[in-house]
Amino acid sequence: MEKSQKPTHPFIGLAGNIGVGKTTFTTKIAERQGWAPFYESVSDNPYLSDFYGDMKRWSFNLQIYFLHKRFESHLQMSRVMGGVIQDRTIYEDVEIFARNLHEMGNMSDRDWENYLGLFTSMTSFLKKPDLIVYLRASTDTLLSRIKSRGRDYEQSIDPEYLHSLNISYDQWIDSVTAYPVLTIETDRFNIFDDSEQLLEIEKKIVERL
Repeated sequence: MEKSQKPTHPFIGLAGNIGVGKTTFTTKIAERQGWAPFYESVSDNPYLSDFYGDMKRWSFNLQIYFLHKRFESHLQMSRVMGGVIQDRTIYEDVEIFARNLHEMGNMSDRDWENYLGLFTSMTSFLKKPDLIVYLRASTDTLLSRIKSRGRDYEQSIDPEYLHSLNISYDQWIDSVTAYPVLTIETDRFNIFDDSEQLLEIEKKIVERL
């Protein structure tokens, strides 16, 4: 049997909960590997503040906004002649955030079914990632990182909501079969200080490709 070839233009999806450090990780790995980084639309998101104030009212609006922006990113990535790394994948939108909001009663059955149908139609046109890198951290670590980065609209995040997202992430990662996944434990990893560990993680990513 021939050994499978390393992708010429790899597509890396970076997955992980709020505050785990995806954006910083995306930047550093993109710089080191010469990949084009694609970031989540957060600072210019017109729904986030309203959502954290009233999840039930704004959950559908927020998830449609993220789905729209993530689909746009995929279209842009498909035109890049080289490797790309994406800060949060489109699959997390449905498997983690929208599903969790629906199960918590913060998204109605009607909105969930509408969202799920749209997601299914949109993703049928998209290339799947060559590798998903899941950055994992405990809820306490996430809360500490969220507090230290000081985004005003994040300071009111309910720890229970964050914990429920962590559970959803673990369940999703355990069930994924459509694309390979590499899990990185980050509780004891400081990306700014632990350059040696960053090199090891980078090596693992390249080897998995």
